[in-house]
Amino acid sequence: MIDLKFDGVSKKYRIYHEPDGDAAGNGLLRRAQRLWGGWQDFWAIRDMSFEVQRGEALGIIGHNGAGKSTILKLLYNITTPTLGEIRINGRLAALIEVASGFHPELTGRENVYLNGSLLGMGRREISSKLDSIVAFAGVSEFIDTPVKRYSSGMYLRLGFSIAAHLDPDILLLDEVLAVGDAEFQAKCIDRINQLKRDGKTIVFVSHNLAAVESLCDRVFLLRKGEIYKTGRPHDVIAEYEHLLTSMPTAAPATLSTVAEAPEAEISSISFFDRDNRKIAIVATGDKLRAEVEFMVHRPIRDALIEVYFYSIFGYIHCHFSTDHDGKKLSLNPGRGVVEFTCPEILLEPSAFNVEVSIKHRGSSFTEHIDHKQAAVLNVRPGKPVHGAYYMPHSFRVKETA
Repeated sequence: MIDLKFDGVSKKYRIYHEPDGDAAGNGLLRRAQRLWGGWQDFWAIRDMSFEVQRGEALGIIGHNGAGKSTILKLLYNITTPTLGEIRINGRLAALIEVASGFHPELTGRENVYLNGSLLGMGRREISSKLDSIVAFAGVSEFIDTPVKRYSSGMYLRLGFSIAAHLDPDILLLDEVLAVGDAEFQAKCIDRINQLKRDGKTIVFVSHNLAAVESLCDRVFLLRKGEIYKTGRPHDVIAEYEHLLTSMPTAAPATLSTVAEAPEAEISSISFFDRDNRKIAIVATGDKLRAEVEFMVHRPIRDALIEVYFYSIFGYIHCHFSTDHDGKKLSLNPGRGVVEFTCPEILLEPSAFNVEVSIKHRGSSFTEHIDHKQAAVLNVRPGKPVHGAYYMPHSFRVKETA
């Protein structure tokens, strides 16, 4: 039986451009310019067709902007297709933004009822599952405390726990396995595997390739709004890894201040393993080498080059920097490359957004000569991690009298 079907589905968004000159400060002129064509059409997905069988776990991967989130929004009826038809057979639930319906002034208990009702559960159903929801999230001591006093981990764990106690025919998942610590992530995976064993249909969108390979029966690789490759998880992920190693650097981040005529520009960042092979996936505990390539237009007397590793929720986990021992980095006009070497990558298995910055020493965190959202680095399971990162250690057994 087919639970989900996309039949020639396309989704178009209209992107408006800010007017220049006098029109920028005149509301009437601005509206008129929009009516006269001050926009361009962007097709988030184009002519997409696929089917998902009852009980199948489908993974969807691809770089940012490939169309992954658009598919989820179409399936969950957050938006509607421009062309084509979507057929859904069964009760559908989504774990897209866990805890997005929480009210900070309400207690955890009150938010369980609020969020559960938003997800389609009745009050009697929520009451019957309340103890299990609280135990799963591990917040029993704080369930009657306002959630504004929760840590981010507690907040997200409770949100996931509520959604995980839904009883849908079809479940949509979006990056939910980045919630909590390693122990809680293992509980999440066990819960999803239980849903699979119960015959539920699952659509899982994630940058976490290890989780996709573990949970899914089939994987789509999206590229520019189209299905670029489909097949067994291992084969499709291998193709994605190949694409990641040759992916161009993205546009500058919009929340950072970048010079209009920068003295230097970032060209790319590449990662290499201990055998000097270009990679986009590394295992916890592996050696990692990163090369940042840049072009200098005007001399910079005292520069910093930094690489930041962010979780998918936007939390910075660690970084590389040329700011060592107070030594100055002078950059002369022309092409340059800075190499960073990490003897052991200690990050937990997950996906990390990588940003690169060139700045003057003493600049604020958001002031850059140039700044790029540059890549995604996937960390596979390697050395065992229970927590946020791996701690290098050794042991010995001491003789006792």
